[in-house]
Amino acid sequence: MSRMELDRDANIRQAQPDFTWQSVERMPYKEEGAAPFHAISRQVLFCGPELECELRYFEMAPKGYSTLERHEHAHAVMILRGAGHCLIGNRVYSVRQHDLIRIPGLTWHQFRATQDMPLGFLCMVNAERDKPQLPGAEELAEFSVDPAVAAFLRGAPLE
Repeated sequence: MSRMELDRDANIRQAQPDFTWQSVERMPYKEEGAAPFHAISRQVLFCGPELECELRYFEMAPKGYSTLERHEHAHAVMILRGAGHCLIGNRVYSVRQHDLIRIPGLTWHQFRATQDMPLGFLCMVNAERDKPQLPGAEELAEFSVDPAVAAFLRGAPLE
């Protein structure tokens, strides 16, 4: 099949050099004011009734971060671009290109890009899923007990 025929096939969406894909809309991460986040976008790569999952690409600018949240559903993540850190439960991990991250259900999690590099990742979740839960004052106080987690949540540079 020629490149021209592939371009016309609805089953193929060509990758673009800027981490976007042909005919895939780059959207805001969430509705403004819904939860704290900074400098992050979302692209839904695969979804539909024939799939039981959804594959999305998130990208944050340097110093960007996702919302601190948890859900009943699990996540499977692959870092596609850049480097940063992620909080899973009460532990902070350094992440870089091609790392795989599993986030169990009902586990607090957040991703942060480094100070000088964007962070882009693929995220696979259930097609039907629950809404995110945000931490309350009690949960935030528990996070501040661990200095590494507290620094991560403040956005302090981490090694």
